[in-house]
Amino acid sequence: MSGSLIKIDEEIVTSAVASVTLGGIDSTYDVYMLRANNVTSTTDNGSIRARVTVSGTPDTSANYDNAYKLLNTTAFTNQSNTNMTSWEFAGGTGTGTGETVQNILYLFNFNNASEYSFTTWENATFNHQPQLYGAQGGNVHTVAQACNGIQFFGDIGNIQTGSQFVLYGLKK
Repeated sequence: MSGSLIKIDEEIVTSAVASVTLGGIDSTYDVYMLRANNVTSTTDNGSIRARVTVSGTPDTSANYDNAYKLLNTTAFTNQSNTNMTSWEFAGGTGTGTGETVQNILYLFNFNNASEYSFTTWENATFNHQPQLYGAQGGNVHTVAQACNGIQFFGDIGNIQTGSQFVLYGLKK
């Protein structure tokens, strides 16, 4: 299994930015993995969102769906959304001490123009309440088109310094 992850792209945020785009997805790998560490918003109770990119340009259509299980100390709840203009990547983070999200996404069919692009993911978040919770689920972009990357952006603020995003190809 050693050497199965091949680094494709990496962004380490050294000053607050409006967005981070990771690219380089092509037919070399069937599955890609994205690891994100210490991701948070510069605005309290802000969310970080994600979109696929087509030829390096974010697709802003209302074709983003998701479903996930939210796991916290008070309850386990099912969440789902359809026909959004992006996927929520990290919610409820911001300016408080320790507010952050850690996330692993697996990207499937991104380079296949005949299939929908989709992800499976899991995360751990310490939010603005403050509350620690986890979530696991999936996202679908309901357009059959070849995508070559993924963009992350803040819904009401920027992406905070110290955030790290790394895209890997999984060796066939």
